[in-house]
Amino acid sequence: MLTRLKINGFKNLVNVDIRFGPFTCIAGANGVGKSNLFDAIKFLSDLADRPLLDAAMSVRDDSGRASDLRGIFRKFADSDSPTARYDEHMNFEAEMIIPKDGVDDLGQQAIATSTFLRYVLQLAYRTDNGISSAGGLEVVKEELVHINVGKAKEALLFDHSKTWRDSVVWNKRTVEYISTVNETGNRIIKLHQDGKQGGSPVRRNAKTLPRTVLSSTNAVENPTALLVRNEMRSWRLLQLEPSALRKPDEFSAPIRLGEDGSHIASTLFHLAQIDVQNNDGAENVDSSKIYGQVASRLSELIDHVYAVGVERDEKRELLTLQLTTLNRISYPAKALSDGTLRFLALAVIELDPNSQGLICLEEPENGIHPERIPAILRLLKDIAVDVNEPVGIDNPLRQVVINTHSPVVVQQVEDNALLAAELFGEGVSFSCLSNTWRAKDSRATLISKGKILAYLNPSIVSEEPGYDSMGKAASKRQTLRVIDRDDFQPYLPNCGD
Repeated sequence: MLTRLKINGFKNLVNVDIRFGPFTCIAGANGVGKSNLFDAIKFLSDLADRPLLDAAMSVRDDSGRASDLRGIFRKFADSDSPTARYDEHMNFEAEMIIPKDGVDDLGQQAIATSTFLRYVLQLAYRTDNGISSAGGLEVVKEELVHINVGKAKEALLFDHSKTWRDSVVWNKRTVEYISTVNETGNRIIKLHQDGKQGGSPVRRNAKTLPRTVLSSTNAVENPTALLVRNEMRSWRLLQLEPSALRKPDEFSAPIRLGEDGSHIASTLFHLAQIDVQNNDGAENVDSSKIYGQVASRLSELIDHVYAVGVERDEKRELLTLQLTTLNRISYPAKALSDGTLRFLALAVIELDPNSQGLICLEEPENGIHPERIPAILRLLKDIAVDVNEPVGIDNPLRQVVINTHSPVVVQQVEDNALLAAELFGEGVSFSCLSNTWRAKDSRATLISKGKILAYLNPSIVSEEPGYDSMGKAASKRQTLRVIDRDDFQPYLPNCGD
C-alpha cells in the first residue's frame, strides 16, 4: 500500500508530494499531468522488476509509447537558451506498507522484519561518449529504511482503526536495508542482509548498475527488500480493453486478470471453483456463490441481470463469460457493452483475494451512464482495503487510485478522497479540500472553491448568440441547450441564487 509519494524531475512532476489513502480520486482538466502521476507509479513498479532502460522505454509519451529517453525527464524553459532544456536528475521517495510475508520468484518463503518502509531512488541521465541520443540511466542514490511503529500513527493521516494499524505495521529491525555511500570517489550501493543467513552487505558500484539493487533481491538473504520489491511490482495501471475482456480463455489461461482485462473468464471460473471446494466440495461449480455475488454487484449497474457465470466448453477447451437476463436469455462476453465488461472486471477484482497492491484506473466513468456512476464508485471503494478492520483474506491490503475530469464523479466522490490536479508554473500541483485528513499536513495546498464549483455547477451560460452556416445570428430557440430550458431550472443546483 503506497501511503506517500514524492516526485521531482519526472515529466512535469516537480516537487510533488502526495499522501494516499485506501481510495483516492484525482480530478483535473485534460493535459495537466494526471496521467503523468500514474506513469511515475508504473515506472517505479517496472524499475523493481526490469533493467533501467527497459523500464524507461516502457513509459508512455503523448503517442502512447516512449521513443526518446530524455522525454521522461522534466522539460523546462531556459532564459539563456532558445530551446528548452531537460533536468539531469529525477528523484522518487515512496512510503509504503508491505505484507508481512510472501515468496520470491523461486517460491522461497520471505518474512519481513519491517512492514512500514521508505524507498528512495535518484536517477541521472547519462550520455555515452558525449552523444545524448545514445544516453542511458544511472542510479545515483538508492535507499530502503524502516519507519518506526511509534511514528506510524502520525505518518498515516487518513482515518483508520488501531486494530487495522496493528495488523499491518510492525518492526524488528532498526538499521537500513539498502544504503548508498561514497568510497574513494565511487558511489557504492549496499544491500544489507536481514535473512536467516545474515552476513556482510552486498556491494554494487552505482555507475555500472544496469538495474536497481532492489530488483535483484531474493527471499533467503533479503526477505524485507524482496517483499518491498513484490509490493512495487504489484502496482498496476489497469487499461481495460473491450477486445481483451470479450475474448474467451483456454483452460490453461492465467487465473489472474490482466492489466488490459484479459483472462476475466478464467479468473472468475477459478474463484468459483475455489469457493465450491471450500463449501464441502460441491460438484456443480455453477452453484458457487461467487457467481451470485458478481451478478448482484452487476445489478447495481444494469437492471435486467439474472445470473453471471462462465460456460465451460469441453470440446474446444474454452471458458466464456456469460450474462443471463431476467427473461432467461444468455449473452456471451462478446455481446456485452464496453461499460458492462469494465464493471464486471472490477467486480471480479473485488472478489479475488490474490489481487493485492495498488490499482490505478483512468476515467472509470467511461461507458457508464451518469445515473450509475455512484455504483462504480461504491465498487471501487469496496475494492480498497477497509482500514477499520484487520487485514486478512476477506480484507486484502489493496488500494485504488483513479483519475477523472468528470463533474459527475467529483460530485459523488467523498471529500476525503479528492485531490485536484492543476497546472502550477511549469509543473502540476495536487491539492486537497480543507477540513479533510490531508489538510492536517501543514505543507498541504488547498483547492480553491472556484475550482470545485466548476465541477459542482459546470455549465456556463453564454450571452453570445449562436450562428448558422451562413454566418447569421441564430434564434435563441435554435441554440437552446438542454440545461438552459426554463422547465428544468427549478431542479438544477445553484439556480436563482
